[in-house]
Amino acid sequence: MKPFRPALAAFALLACSLSAHAEKIRLEFWTDSLKPTFDGYFANVKKTYEAQHPDVEVQWVDVFNDNFETKLNAAIAAGRPPALVNHDVPRLFKYAQKGTLIPLDATLGADKAAYLPNALADLSFGGKLYGLPWYNNINVLVINGELFKKAGLDPKRPIASLDDELRLAKIIKAKTGVPGLLPQLGQIDGIMLGQGLPLIQNGKAVFNSPAHAALIRKLADAYKAGALARDNLFADDNYQASIKLYNSGRLAMMETAPTSAQRTQSDARNIYAATVVQPAPLGPAKIAQGGYLFSWSVSKGLPARTQQEAVKFARFLTGDAQQLAFAKVTGATFPSTRRALADSYFVKTSAGGGAVESSRIEGAKVALNIRTLVLTGVPNVGDLKKNLVDNVEAAVTGKKDAQKALDDAVAFWNRQLK
Repeated sequence: MKPFRPALAAFALLACSLSAHAEKIRLEFWTDSLKPTFDGYFANVKKTYEAQHPDVEVQWVDVFNDNFETKLNAAIAAGRPPALVNHDVPRLFKYAQKGTLIPLDATLGADKAAYLPNALADLSFGGKLYGLPWYNNINVLVINGELFKKAGLDPKRPIASLDDELRLAKIIKAKTGVPGLLPQLGQIDGIMLGQGLPLIQNGKAVFNSPAHAALIRKLADAYKAGALARDNLFADDNYQASIKLYNSGRLAMMETAPTSAQRTQSDARNIYAATVVQPAPLGPAKIAQGGYLFSWSVSKGLPARTQQEAVKFARFLTGDAQQLAFAKVTGATFPSTRRALADSYFVKTSAGGGAVESSRIEGAKVALNIRTLVLTGVPNVGDLKKNLVDNVEAAVTGKKDAQKALDDAVAFWNRQLK
C-alpha cells in the first residue's frame, strides 16, 4: 500500500483546498428599525445578490433603534462585528471616531463621482469617507390652498424664505384664525445652520450674535401673533402633531417630510384635494432642510475576503438600481446617486398624481442641496441641545429677552466645551 500513500495525501490536500475554496463568504448586514415594512425589499436584495455571487451568503439582521448601539458594541467587543452597518450621520461619526470602520475612498476610486457630492460630504470626517450614501429625507412645504385663498393669498406663489413663511403665517392667522405654521423649534440648531448662522467656531459657541438674536425675535413675534401652532412647538419631533393639525384644517402650512402627503391622502381627502406643494425654502445657506442621510459602512477587523465582499455589497446596495428600487418602495425618500435621482420617477408628473407625487417631485428639485444638519464631534450633545432649546423656548414665549437667552445658552455651551 505504500506506493498509494503520496497519492492519497495529495488527494486529501486537494479536497481540503476545494472545500476551503467552496466555502461561502457570509455577509451579515444590519439595518435600523426597517422590519417588517421592508421585508419584501430585502428578500429581493438577498435573492438578487446571491444569484450574482454564488460564493456569498447574505444575512439581514434588523435591530430596533433603542437597542442598536448596545448590540453593536457587544458584537464589536466580541470580535464579531456585522460586515455592513446601516448608520445615520451622527452614529457614523461616533463609530468612525472609535476606529471601528474602514475608510472607503480608495475602494471607490473614480466611481465616487456617481454619488451626490452633498451626501458624500455628510459622511466624510477628517478628510476620509466612512460610509456610502443610501437614502435621504427632505422637507417640502405642504400648503392648504383653501386657507390661503380665504386669507387672500395665492397658494401657488413661490415662498422663498423663512421670513416669507412667518409673514404669511401671520396674515393667515389674522384673516382666518388658523395658525399658519408649526416649525420644529426643538431642532433650532438645525434651523440656525440652515439660515447660515453658525453654532460653533474655533471650539466656542457663537450663536449669540445679533443675527441669531434677530432670528429668535422673528419667531417670538410670530408666536405672539398666534401665527405659530403651539402643539409640540419645542419638541424634538413634532411631525405627528403637524399632520394631525393640518389634516383637521387647523394648520395652513407644514414644512415637513413628503410622507405627510400620504397621510393626508388617506385621512383627510377634502384637504388633500386642496393641497398645494412647493419646495421648502432653502434659506441663505442654500441648504434644503429636513435632510437625514442613512448610509452603509464597512466594519474594521473583517477577514480580507469578507471585507472585499462587504465593499462590493455596499456598492450594490447603494448603486443606481437599488437606490431607485428602495425609493419606490418608500414612496417618499430620495436616492443619493445622480442617475437614480434623474429617473423619470422624480421628474415627470402624471394625471391625478396629486400632492403625493408633487411632494416627491418638488423635493427632488432641491435634492442636491440636502445636508444633514446635526451636531457632531462635541461632548454631551444632548445636554447642549436641551439647554439651547430651553432658552429659545423662554425667548419665543416671552419669558426671557432673546439676547439674554442666547447669551445664557452660549455660556453653558462654552463651559461644557472646555
